[in-house]
Amino acid sequence: MGGGGQQTDRITGTNGRLGTYTWEEVQKHTKSGDQWIVVERQVYNVSQWVKRHPGGLRIIGHYAGEDATEAFTAFHPDLQLVRKYMKPLLIGELEASEPSQDCQKNAALVEDFRALRERLEAEGCFKTQPLFFILHLGHILLLEVIALMLVWHFGTGWINTAVVAVLMATAQSQAGWLQHDFGHLSVCKTSRWNHLVHKFVIGHLKGASACWWNHRHFQHHAKPNVFKKDPDVNMLNAFVVGKVQPVEYGIKKIKHLPYNHQHKYFFFIGPPLLIPVYFQFQIFHNMILHGLWVDLAWCISYYVRYFLCYTQFYGVFWAVILFNFVRFMESHWFVWVTQMSHIPMNIDYEKHQDWLSMQLVATCNIEQSPFNDWFSGHLNFQIEHHLFPTMPRHNYWRAAPHVRALCDKYGVKYHEKTLYGAFADIIRSLEKSGELWLDRTSTNKNLHFCLHLKNK
Repeated sequence: MGGGGQQTDRITGTNGRLGTYTWEEVQKHTKSGDQWIVVERQVYNVSQWVKRHPGGLRIIGHYAGEDATEAFTAFHPDLQLVRKYMKPLLIGELEASEPSQDCQKNAALVEDFRALRERLEAEGCFKTQPLFFILHLGHILLLEVIALMLVWHFGTGWINTAVVAVLMATAQSQAGWLQHDFGHLSVCKTSRWNHLVHKFVIGHLKGASACWWNHRHFQHHAKPNVFKKDPDVNMLNAFVVGKVQPVEYGIKKIKHLPYNHQHKYFFFIGPPLLIPVYFQFQIFHNMILHGLWVDLAWCISYYVRYFLCYTQFYGVFWAVILFNFVRFMESHWFVWVTQMSHIPMNIDYEKHQDWLSMQLVATCNIEQSPFNDWFSGHLNFQIEHHLFPTMPRHNYWRAAPHVRALCDKYGVKYHEKTLYGAFADIIRSLEKSGELWLDRTSTNKNLHFCLHLKNK
């Protein structure tokens, strides 16, 4: 079943026959160029489709050989439309004797979570309030206009420039949360309009790339805090995170930096540098390398607008300094908000958990308040956002009690913290991971020393 020319016939439909497969056979097709997934018990060969997938080729690859039903439902607001695109990829279905879930997932939990989603849909939790997003965009544009008017009326003195920089950084951060909404297709009724406005917000208002963001962020949602699958836990050897990686690095005697001090140097190379240095370089490199010329055009429009507005007051040199200072402040805001819900949580290799369990071990919530909602772009409801990424953020609070009840039913831990406690946990978790690395490194040194004495 499923090999060679017979498989090609099924894909092209030349003989009209579809096969039946066991999970064991599906799980053999996980490598690049040979990838199968299962959605609603239907088996699809996505080996070539991955290159055309709007969310990027890696996200499907992360589910190769697995049941992707829950991820498929979570990411696509218009399931019927997506099913049409998937029809030519259909090669068969699971054998009747095979369970719907792979890897011994809890079938009852999966079914109850599906029922919860249907209930939330029936209650209108996936319906957008356009006025919410119009007002949000309006307050971003207002902040930008006020900043420019302050320079025009009061000049370029240090105090006024500091106020202008704060206003601009606030506008950039809030635009970041807004592009996040459009990127997740949670605002407009059609994907086409979401994609178009997303390019405007992330490109013209922020000077970044929609395709680059999609490629990174959807991987994060598909497999949060999973090494080699979530790019957000790829720390480029600058940090070790969780409980597994520090031990591995200690055993292998990897010491690119003194990781036992990472909770200290985090303040110098983490929040200050992520956006103005790492992301800035990565965005332009990605656009040029992959020929993302539409994204590049939107991105350039941001820089043209910024320098036309501010070089007439500051000159080129000081306009560049102001730009980077704004990015510096925005980077702090972004890092603390995005990492407070993930870095202190479980970070490990693939465990093949069901959607609810996988998201809950990797995410936590921050208590609700008007300030926390605004400050974090409603990402204080990180759990609900990860479970239902296409849900408009103004409805997370409605879904939260139902999610908590389901978690209580199955003994899944639902974490909620204060904003200050969440910030502090970032540092505490980095310190603990650093200590694990140091302990394992020291243990290895002592073991090698004892063996050396014994041999003598």
